[in-house]
Amino acid sequence: MKQIATWNPPGKNCGLCGEEDCRSFLLRVNDGGGKEYADCPYYSPKIGEKVKYSDHPLLAEYGRTDILQHPYDFVLSPLPGEVSARKIVLPFRPDLVERIKIQTGDYVLGRPMGAGCPIPHILQVIEADLVTGVLTTWVVGPKYAREGRVKDVKAYHMLGFEGIATCLRKVPEFGCRVTFLPGFCMMSLNHTGLVNMILEKEDGIHLRLEDIRILAGK
Repeated sequence: MKQIATWNPPGKNCGLCGEEDCRSFLLRVNDGGGKEYADCPYYSPKIGEKVKYSDHPLLAEYGRTDILQHPYDFVLSPLPGEVSARKIVLPFRPDLVERIKIQTGDYVLGRPMGAGCPIPHILQVIEADLVTGVLTTWVVGPKYAREGRVKDVKAYHMLGFEGIATCLRKVPEFGCRVTFLPGFCMMSLNHTGLVNMILEKEDGIHLRLEDIRILAGK
């Protein structure tokens, strides 16, 4: 797979690209509406080749649909400087967070059974709430399970995601249900969630999504 860059305009809404604002411009770029990154006066090929949302190379390519040919609204990419979109989970046994002393920096193994995903995930803990058992994490992949100690919670509920909306097909709106692909998802299957936070930032549209489900059927 070749390396690709995901680029967003600086949010100046100058109109020099011929669109009303940067958001409309990105939609026209990604939906084949006749716009290209080069139409933005702030874009240069040199910048486009190098920009990325984290210190880790973006090695995934995204078409217009998921693996079952279902269209999605956007891809959820990492926040700047992070390794993946943030994943908010609750172990089926929340007491394990306190009992086995899960804390920031730990690696946790579990399967998101509540959403119907068949794949166990290795998560690195950003924050662990000892009262509720809720873990805010990054997905880091199986390599970490072979290199260090991993705390196995067996199964968890997938409560939410947080990240930057890229490859926009449809602009997300607060309080509405959307379809999306988590960046680098091994199954490449449409997910759905409710938008309960939306912030327009320099790096793009920052979202938090909850009530996550996998759309595997028609």
